[in-house]
Amino acid sequence: MDLRSELLKSIWYAFTALDIEKSGKVSKSQLKVLSHNLCTVLSIPHDPVALDEHFRDDDDGPVSNQGYMPYLNKYILDKVVPGSFVKEDVDNLCWTLTAKKNYHHGNVKILPKEDAFRLWCLFNFLSEDKYPLVMVPDEVEYLLKKICMAMSMELNCVELEDFLSQETVVQNGFTVWAFLDMMNSGKLTRGITKETITMAVEEVYREIVGDVLKEGYLWKKSQLRRNWKERWFTLKPNSLSYYTNEDRKDCKGSITLDMNCCVEVLPDRDGKRCMFCLKTITKTYEMSASDTKQRQEWTSAIQTAIRLQAEAKASLHKELKLKRREQREQKETRRRAKEQELQRLQALQEEKQRKLAELELLKEAQRQAQALLEQDEQRRRQQYEQLQQALEVQLREAEEARATMQVEMALKEAEAEKQRQRILELEDMQHGLEEALQQEIKARQDEEAFRYTQARLLAEEEEKMKALMALQEEQEEYIQKTQREKQELRQEMETKSRALNEAQRQLEEVRANRHRVDQDVVAAQKKLWQASTNVKQWNVQMNRLMHPIGPGEKRPSVGGFSSFKIPSQKDPALRLRMKAEQQDEESKENVNRGTGHEEDKRLSQSLNGSMDMDIP
Repeated sequence: MDLRSELLKSIWYAFTALDIEKSGKVSKSQLKVLSHNLCTVLSIPHDPVALDEHFRDDDDGPVSNQGYMPYLNKYILDKVVPGSFVKEDVDNLCWTLTAKKNYHHGNVKILPKEDAFRLWCLFNFLSEDKYPLVMVPDEVEYLLKKICMAMSMELNCVELEDFLSQETVVQNGFTVWAFLDMMNSGKLTRGITKETITMAVEEVYREIVGDVLKEGYLWKKSQLRRNWKERWFTLKPNSLSYYTNEDRKDCKGSITLDMNCCVEVLPDRDGKRCMFCLKTITKTYEMSASDTKQRQEWTSAIQTAIRLQAEAKASLHKELKLKRREQREQKETRRRAKEQELQRLQALQEEKQRKLAELELLKEAQRQAQALLEQDEQRRRQQYEQLQQALEVQLREAEEARATMQVEMALKEAEAEKQRQRILELEDMQHGLEEALQQEIKARQDEEAFRYTQARLLAEEEEKMKALMALQEEQEEYIQKTQREKQELRQEMETKSRALNEAQRQLEEVRANRHRVDQDVVAAQKKLWQASTNVKQWNVQMNRLMHPIGPGEKRPSVGGFSSFKIPSQKDPALRLRMKAEQQDEESKENVNRGTGHEEDKRLSQSLNGSMDMDIP
């Protein structure tokens, strides 16, 4: 932290103290007074016209902090010469302005104004380089430990934690006024006198703000007289000054420290003990401490100052502050990294838990799937067993059906054999019927002929006498009528002849149909043989073939025409036979009619002959 940054911190408090309305702006008249006082304590010439010239184009009213900064940098801070002023005077000016507005300790007066000022300076030194100025809790604890160490007491961390946990401190940060209120509360300095607190605050202030590395009495050997005198030594990073007493008013000399200096421990001599020397390029200074511990502390402090000069660093506590800040940043980085790592571990743990849950779900699903597979396997096994049992039952049923079909085939074959024998019997019966029919037709023809002849003779005998008288008158008419009847008889004979030919043809068709029926019976026998391989087809064919002749229609044959039963009309062969018999009867009737006409013709001719014979 350079000198300009330190000055800006104090000036920031003075500027905010002038902002009474807390609007962030200050009137130009107040800024003129502040600028004049700053130039005075900084030992630079003041230009009263410069402020008006700088803000000539801005006459709107008060000036903000951002508006005042260019003027402050250009006309004041750029002209500051290090070493030409006392930094404490600048801090005292800014403290005076800001304390009137912000420092209210009420009736409690634990800290004198001088101590409050020193604590305010310490706060500015240790605060962060950000506005508004606040101090991190670690720096507060560091400062309080330094003060408690100066008072030879332990810091009450519980009270500090309670104060840091307050809502105003958490929200607004640890400001200097909160710090002073905490010190004025007396909770951290309970049982300590004000003088002790003042001495401790002054010691810490000189150490941190005044860059005093160490103070105390030492015996110094004179360069001229070579005698030993006790002096009050004050060690800073660039010098080691010694005074008559601890008031530091009469400075007897100062030793400039640089990288060429060194400190060495000397043996006891001349009645002095715990001796050490500080060597520069030109001189060697011999000193003696009160004890070995003091000598060790002084030699270490002087070596630290020489190291700072070698590293071109002006302040030890500035370096320590930077180191603490780096440590905090590193700590914060580690904390963030740790948080990130914890978050990552938490995420990994959650992912692990999720994966474990998924694994459990998968295991559960696997168990369920295994159970389902076992159930499916058991169900398939049961289905297989049921199917096997069903197949066995079906196989047994098929075997039984096959045996039944074989029995039925044997029965059907027996029935077919009986049907064949019955067909043969029916054929023999048909031949017998045809012969009987022929004989009956012949007998009927003979009977009709005899009956007709007898009737004719009787009629001839009764009507002969009557007819003889009429015959002559009707001879010509009867001749014409006879001629017409001859013509009609000739046509009728031709028609009967054609009918007889048609009957013979139908008889031949019946015989052909009977032959086809015989062939169908042979085919049925072949199909019965094939039915053993295809039961269903055999059943269909057997049902179609054997339906006309059912098992319930069988009757024992006794013989004779009275015991013969006409088969069902559904048998095609029987229908053909019946049709042939009808045609035979019709042909016989036609023949009888033809025979009757011929007999009538012959009778008419004989009558005509007799009439011709009677007529001379």
